[in-house]
Amino acid sequence: MSLPSSRQVIVERGLALVFAVMFAATPAAQPRHDALIARAKALELNTPYVPPPGDPLELHAAGYAKVMCSAVFVTGLDPDFARENVGFFTGPYEERARLGKPMIDRAAKAVHITLPSGVKRTARYLGDQGCVTLPAGKASPEFKPVSVKRGLPDPSTQLWPMGDVLPKDAPPAGLDMAKVNQALDAAFEPAAAMTAAFVVTWKGRLIAERYGKGITLHTPLESWSMGKSVTAALMGILVRQGVYQLSQPAPIPEWQAHGDPRSKIRIADLLHMSSGLRIRAPQDPDYDPSRGYPDHVYLYTGAVNAFHYAATRPLQWPPGTVGRYRNSDPVLVNYLIRLAVEHRGEEYLSFPQRELFDAIGIRTMVMETDPYGDFLLQGYELASARDWARLANLYLQDGVGNGKRILPDGYVKFVSTVAPAWQADGRPIYGAFFWINGEGAFPVPRDAYYMAGSGTQIALIIPSHDLVVVRMGHYRGAGPGFLSLQRALALLMEAVPRKN
Repeated sequence: MSLPSSRQVIVERGLALVFAVMFAATPAAQPRHDALIARAKALELNTPYVPPPGDPLELHAAGYAKVMCSAVFVTGLDPDFARENVGFFTGPYEERARLGKPMIDRAAKAVHITLPSGVKRTARYLGDQGCVTLPAGKASPEFKPVSVKRGLPDPSTQLWPMGDVLPKDAPPAGLDMAKVNQALDAAFEPAAAMTAAFVVTWKGRLIAERYGKGITLHTPLESWSMGKSVTAALMGILVRQGVYQLSQPAPIPEWQAHGDPRSKIRIADLLHMSSGLRIRAPQDPDYDPSRGYPDHVYLYTGAVNAFHYAATRPLQWPPGTVGRYRNSDPVLVNYLIRLAVEHRGEEYLSFPQRELFDAIGIRTMVMETDPYGDFLLQGYELASARDWARLANLYLQDGVGNGKRILPDGYVKFVSTVAPAWQADGRPIYGAFFWINGEGAFPVPRDAYYMAGSGTQIALIIPSHDLVVVRMGHYRGAGPGFLSLQRALALLMEAVPRKN
């Protein structure tokens, strides 16, 4: 597939899909792009930027080791297949030849990458915490792994969505099942799309699904930034429980000194990706790769306390004024979640399962951490396509799952409404840890919003059609997969009636 150079970067490095549309290298897009940068410069504060420490090749090796560890020990992929096809965001494919072949230690459930300098980077599989990147020279993490108990029966004994049993009666009237099946075919064509799973629900009922070679309905797949939408749900639960309010200043401990300007950052600003914190991300409209390794990726690969690193960045802009897609913000929302859970004496690592996943039937979600046991839900999580459909249906159903209110009233509207700072930037495409179809990135109605992860991982919620569409794929197929998803969605719009 031939793409303009700016879009090729999006596809190969797994950046947010809508930026492929927003910043394509076309003359018409340039004035808007320049205005976006100029607005940010006019608001910028005079604070220093300190780049992440460490050798970029070693950081690539750390990311590569983690990606391979998750692919082998969580997803169950063949190592040779994984090396060629998955996880390019934190283990760039173009760097893999410089790093050599990963050593898979199945006895220790670890993956080792040795650099030309002799430095070895390791990721270890820790059970329910998935794979964790260890600091150089370390053989174990700085926390004790936890076995997460699932309060759910065997899924083969329960009807969908709490279980996996599907109804045997005919599909509901009003569906054009021939078109639905054509959409399934389109989602898996061409083979270069490397689609791993495609699941469609209508009015909560699973009406279509298909899986790629070696993938089943229970296979946890690389999901990347879809985890941000999990983070939104976890914060929503704490808001419903009265622990936090969206409008309150975020009580990050590192910001509590008198006069610290970061103390004005609200929880809503973090969820809106508009905290104003100074980091660098490949998605930035003025991103310059010559300035070194981006913090956005370092928050995965640094093998540091990610919460503290993000919390110690200075402000670049006043809070709530500029919208930028940066991992500092979801990392800090997860920091707040941990503070709240542990403050009330509860075990943190099992909090998502007992408060969210058990309530909606999710069993396969593996949520990975930094070496200090902090969830890296900006994108280090894996789950089956069916489980992403379960989460998407929670949002489609206004935060009610299995007859119980899980998210607070009005929260779904909050996450699916364009963030004020993004609106001010002239980009009506981001809400609160959800992308918005406000400029038609997908051929579906503009009321749609979606979870999105690198490699064309998508869980699309289309309220006007009571529809949820989940597409998961192996990373190498991101570009063709994006196009095949577009074709599949166009067919689904013909197959599914609009909501009355």
